[in-house]
Amino acid sequence: MSDLLYVDGGNPLRGEITVRGAKNFVSKAMVAALLGETPSELRNVPAIRDVAVVSGLLRLHGVKVEIDDDAGTISLDPTDVESAHVADIDAHAGSSRIPILFCGPLLHRLGEAFIPDLGGCRIGDRPINYHLDILRQFGAVVDKTENGIRIRAPHRLQGTKIALPYPSVGATEQLLLTAVRAEGITELSNAAIEPEIMDLINVLQKMGAIISVATDRVIRIEGVERLVGFQHTALADRIEAASWASAALATGGDVYVRGATQPEMTTFLNTFRKVGGEFTIDDHGIRFFHPGGDLRSIQLETDVHPGFMTDWQQPLVVALTQARGLSIVHETVYENRFGFVEALLGMGATIQVYKECLGGRPCRFGQRNFYHSAVISGPTPLSAAEIEVPDLRGGFSHLIAALAAKGTSAVRGISLIDRGYERFTDKLEALGAQFSRADDARR
Repeated sequence: MSDLLYVDGGNPLRGEITVRGAKNFVSKAMVAALLGETPSELRNVPAIRDVAVVSGLLRLHGVKVEIDDDAGTISLDPTDVESAHVADIDAHAGSSRIPILFCGPLLHRLGEAFIPDLGGCRIGDRPINYHLDILRQFGAVVDKTENGIRIRAPHRLQGTKIALPYPSVGATEQLLLTAVRAEGITELSNAAIEPEIMDLINVLQKMGAIISVATDRVIRIEGVERLVGFQHTALADRIEAASWASAALATGGDVYVRGATQPEMTTFLNTFRKVGGEFTIDDHGIRFFHPGGDLRSIQLETDVHPGFMTDWQQPLVVALTQARGLSIVHETVYENRFGFVEALLGMGATIQVYKECLGGRPCRFGQRNFYHSAVISGPTPLSAAEIEVPDLRGGFSHLIAALAAKGTSAVRGISLIDRGYERFTDKLEALGAQFSRADDARR
C-alpha cells in the first residue's frame, strides 16, 4: 500500500463515522493482562498499528493472543509467559515506546525484563528516566547494555512512596502496572488522572487490585499476591473524536461521530463551542458541525486532565486558521509540538511561534528556549501543497489542512496516521472526501 495520499480539498466533510476504544488505553490494558493468572478479554478495540505491535510483543513473551477486528475483541491468555529474545523485541517494537510498560508485569511474572532503544513521535523529549527511577524505587536493578536496558528483580518488589515532578501519564501507568503486585502499600503523588488512566485502574481493580484515587492527585495501591484476568469494554477514543470534529469545523462540514462520549470530552466541547462550532449529543455519539458564519478566535492553553488535552491542540489549530482575529495557543505539555505548523505556513496560514509563555500562566518550558506558544491570524485561505507527515497527531492535522485547502495536496508518510486512527481512509471515503493513494486511480 502506498505511503502517499493525494487529497482533493475544498469540500465539506459530511456523513457518519465510528470511533472505537482509545489508543492511549487499549495498549496499556493489553499489557495489564500479563499480570493475570487467567485469560482476559478486551472489547471495543480499534484495528490500529499500535494494537498489532503490542499483540506481537505479547506473543513474543508467550501470551496467546486472538484478535477479531470486525467484532473489536482481543482474547489474551498469559498462562505460559516466558522471556523473549532481545533481538526479537527490538525488531518487533520498532519505534514504539510501549516496551517500557512491560517491565513491571514481567518483573512480577519472570523476574526480569528488557527494553530496546525506544522511539515514538518526535514531539518532545519524553525521557524514560521517570520509568527507570520508579522501577528502582520498587527494588529493581537496572543495567544499561549495548542494545538497551536490562531490568531484574532479585526479590519481590516492594511498595514505595513516589512524588512525580510532573503528572506524567506514562510514569503513572508504569507505577500502576508495577505496584499492584508489589509487597506493601505504594503511594504516588502528583499522578496523572486522565480518563485513560482511570479506565486502566478499572481494569486492574477487576483483576483483583486495591487502588484508591484521592482528589489531590494522590493514588494509593495496596499490593496483592495474585491477580486474575478481566473482561472489559474500552472507553472511546476522545482524541480521534476531537480530530474528526476539528476536520468538520475546518472544512465547514457536518460529521456524526458514533461512539464518541461526552464525559471525557467536556473541555474540548466547551472550546469547540467557543470557536463557533456546534454539536448535539445523543446516546450513541456526537454530531459536530459548522453552523455557518465566522469562526471566532480564542485564547487556549493545553494542560493535563481535566485541562485541554495536548493531543486536541494540533487538529484544532488548523480550524483556527479559519477563525476571524488572533488566536493564542500556549502548549504546556510537549515542548516541540508546534513543529507541524511549518507545513501550514506553506499552505498559506499565518502563524507565528514564540519561546515565551503567551496567553496563560508561566509553564515549565518558559525558560528553556522552546517554541511552545503560537499566534494564529485568520481567516486565511489554505492552498494545496506537498506535505511530509511529522508525527501521529501532526500528521492528521496536516490531513485536515489538505481537506480544507483548495487544490490537490500530496500527503506523504500517512502510515504514521495508521498508528492511532483506525481505517482512516475508509472513514474519509464515508465522509465524501476526494482522495487517492499514489498507486490507485483517482476516486
